[in-house]
Amino acid sequence: MFKHLAGGGLAAIAATILLANPAIAREITHAMGVTDVPDNPQRVVILTNEGTEALLYLGVVPVGAAQSWDGDPWYDHIAAPLADTVPLGTELAVNLEILATLEPDLILGTKVRQEAIYPQLSAIAPTVMTETIGGEWQKNLQFYADVVSRTAEGEAALAGFAARTSAIRDALGEAVNEEISLVRFSPNRTRIYYKDTFGGLALSQIGFKRPPAQDKDEFATEVTKERIPEMDGDRIFYFSDDLNSDEAAANLADWLQDPLWLNLEGVKAGKAARVSEIIWNTAGGIYAAHLMLDDIEAIYGLASTR
Repeated sequence: MFKHLAGGGLAAIAATILLANPAIAREITHAMGVTDVPDNPQRVVILTNEGTEALLYLGVVPVGAAQSWDGDPWYDHIAAPLADTVPLGTELAVNLEILATLEPDLILGTKVRQEAIYPQLSAIAPTVMTETIGGEWQKNLQFYADVVSRTAEGEAALAGFAARTSAIRDALGEAVNEEISLVRFSPNRTRIYYKDTFGGLALSQIGFKRPPAQDKDEFATEVTKERIPEMDGDRIFYFSDDLNSDEAAANLADWLQDPLWLNLEGVKAGKAARVSEIIWNTAGGIYAAHLMLDDIEAIYGLASTR
């Protein structure tokens, strides 16, 4: 049908067809194996909170996403660009029926949350997964960027975050040598957070020290009140999910009134600061990470590096 066209015309038509066809596949190695994914996906579904932030930062608005752990259905700091995105239940309870109606050409998830439903997801669309979340958010952001053909944008995003942490480290001066404690209070389990956490990674990247009891390349440990002394530090950052729960609010008050807590050196020095549960823990993505840096600048009285 193209015989009447010169060679250049054929090339132009072929190029147009290729650009219009998002189904050209690449092999992606991921936590669940190797999957062929579209080279230019147009309808992306994301099943992690941190992944939603990553895609938005890369300029990709998902057609569907796991809803935020808090919000209706999205965290306030990402709600506006997700106005037309369909919520798909939580990371731990994905609504496969609604997901399928979106006719995605790519699904992104994480093994630690969705391993059990990987076969069903793969039957709907090509599905690739990270190994885990939390302290891996930067590695995951670059993975998502590579999968959706935004490699350069991913590299720029991480370089920008690294530049901010470096600038904050320089601005802190000797204060960067403070030992920072990180604690989460919850009725279900109160935890001391170590270095392999969302908040812990940011603290390490800035260059803060951690108290000896918390200087571990691990996630966290659940503690009872007898272990409150392990929460001490030159400065203590703590968070709680009590905003929408009377039980959680009572639990937080109980811990903060305990004599062992009141006797911590960081508390007595007035350096125990409550920070946002969403920003420092549950959101887990690059927007939250920058908001965390905003908090650190405010707490230490630094000029903004935004």
